[in-house]
Amino acid sequence: MKSLTFTRCMFWFGILFLYLPMVILIIYSFNAGRNVQVWAGFSTHWYGEVLRDRQLMAALGRSLRVAFFSATAAMLLGLLASIAIIRMKRFRGRGLLSGMVTAPLVMPDVIIGVSLLMLFVSLQQAIGWPQGRGLNTVFIAHTTFCVAYSTVVISSRLRELDESLEEAAQDLGATPVSTFFQVTLPIIWPALLSAWLLSFTLSLDDVVIASFVTGPGATTLPIEVFSSVRLGVSPKINALATMIILVISLIAFTSWYVTRRIDIRNRRQQLAYQREME
Repeated sequence: MKSLTFTRCMFWFGILFLYLPMVILIIYSFNAGRNVQVWAGFSTHWYGEVLRDRQLMAALGRSLRVAFFSATAAMLLGLLASIAIIRMKRFRGRGLLSGMVTAPLVMPDVIIGVSLLMLFVSLQQAIGWPQGRGLNTVFIAHTTFCVAYSTVVISSRLRELDESLEEAAQDLGATPVSTFFQVTLPIIWPALLSAWLLSFTLSLDDVVIASFVTGPGATTLPIEVFSSVRLGVSPKINALATMIILVISLIAFTSWYVTRRIDIRNRRQQLAYQREME
């Protein structure tokens, strides 16, 4: 009984530790005063200020574009890497490929940022590309480290996939390509969605790597916020953070709901297939 009470207390302590700062931030985003530490009344004034701040909105737009394309590219590359690592049994370089792809997971962001900066500078001197640093270099950098996370998520799901389903489809005359699109892809779709969302969040949240590879006119939202916070926390930052939390929460809930529905449908299909085989 005491153990159960202690476990429950630690659980609620962990919940408060994780989410209480967010709750305080959301509450003070409606503060009418300019001082973020003193409550001066309820107001939505700062939300309007955020929407009227062109520099902040431009940085948000750049961050969303980079995060979208980086997450999409990382998901596709992670899928290809996962297929090579899990499905290509005769490929002797599977272990080396797995280590190289997942290496950014254990590397500090500073090391990744410096190495990519040196790479872009060397390429510019050698072939004249890229011309300076901007959104293209940020996109490449974010895709590079997001591929590692996508590969881990997708490969774990692909490893658990029952290969007899693919073999049965091929025995019935399906080509490897049609087997992938009609059998494999619908089953691993939740993992692809999870990998995309994780990569999108990591790209949208990155400060360290982007600070090395970005340039004038290509400042992302995290860098813009970090620069503003160094001069003092503005109530606009609280309002912006609340808007981002709301959007991410809606995306996470939608992802959970869609993934749950897909999992239920796939389980029903697998049970129906097993009953037919019996």
